Amino acid sequence: MRRDLFQFDLPDELIARQPAEQRQGSRLLYLDSAAEDLRHQQFNDLLSHIEPGDLMVFNNTKVIAARLYGQKESGGKVEVLVERVLSGDSVLAHIRASKSPKPGNQLRFDAGYSAEMLGRADDLFELKFSAPVLDVLEQIGHMPLPPYIDRADTQEDKSRYQTVYAQTLGAVAAPTASLHLDAAALAALQGHGVTISYVTLHVGAGTFFPVKVEEVTAHKMHAEWGHVTPQAVAEIEQTRAAGGRIIPVGTTALRLIETAARGGSLRPFEGDTDIFIYPGFEFQITDGLMTNFHLPKSTLLMLVAALMGKPHLDAIYAHAVAKNYRFFSYGDASLLLAS
Repeated sequence: MRRDLFQFDLPDELIARQPAEQRQGSRLLYLDSAAEDLRHQQFNDLLSHIEPGDLMVFNNTKVIAARLYGQKESGGKVEVLVERVLSGDSVLAHIRASKSPKPGNQLRFDAGYSAEMLGRADDLFELKFSAPVLDVLEQIGHMPLPPYIDRADTQEDKSRYQTVYAQTLGAVAAPTASLHLDAAALAALQGHGVTISYVTLHVGAGTFFPVKVEEVTAHKMHAEWGHVTPQAVAEIEQTRAAGGRIIPVGTTALRLIETAARGGSLRPFEGDTDIFIYPGFEFQITDGLMTNFHLPKSTLLMLVAALMGKPHLDAIYAHAVAKNYRFFSYGDASLLLAS
């Protein structure tokens, strides 16, 4: 299976660089693959497709202000993107600089903060900060907007690149399918008889990386920390027993519940997952997916193909481009029901 199967032409003007004026202000592409029913709608039409007794799984991770700008001891500029918090003062991070720092080098930031480079872990750097890292990020960090949003972050991004129910700090990218939902939308789902379950997957920057190897199966997936609680397992199992559908909101929630169901039965889970879902994957839990529109040759696009089938994936993206849907993190949404 070659990555070129997941290439499509995307006009630059369809990349959403700003959020919609209102969270529910996006469009919704709906596809029921069994009925071959594809519709172009608005996001507030979501309730017409979710049935009482269904369960939607949300990722309640909270994005940290993970991007820092500073200087090396030599005076050269450095950009740090925290990938994972290891302890109170230590992180693994991506670093952009004219020359990579060496172990023992100091990086200096605003407000008197600094960090020592301790060593390498593959492409990442281990840094030890002079103060609790979450305090540093809260004080001087920038929201880690994706690379295709080629602008500086703003005050608005601090709220809009965050779900309204975000709870557990640790992500460096938002679970973007959930950015469409405000408190009113969540209340409407519950009032409609939909069960809402929460899991936690701390999304890493690797979610934006394209597959670089020609053969898809040779791709090494990045690892992310996740947690599926006993309560979430019970809610999912109760819904399945009653005949309801399990619909994750976002690829991160889907990847996590399918990780927890490896081996054929759903169990509580806490730890790293590097699950890679591409065509041929056997889903244990998932009946549908709410998601945004993804990058060409990305693992997220391959996940959608695995769930819906490659012909349906091609149809979805051809329609989205032809109808000028807005793409990527701040873009429009789709609701995809698998056959």
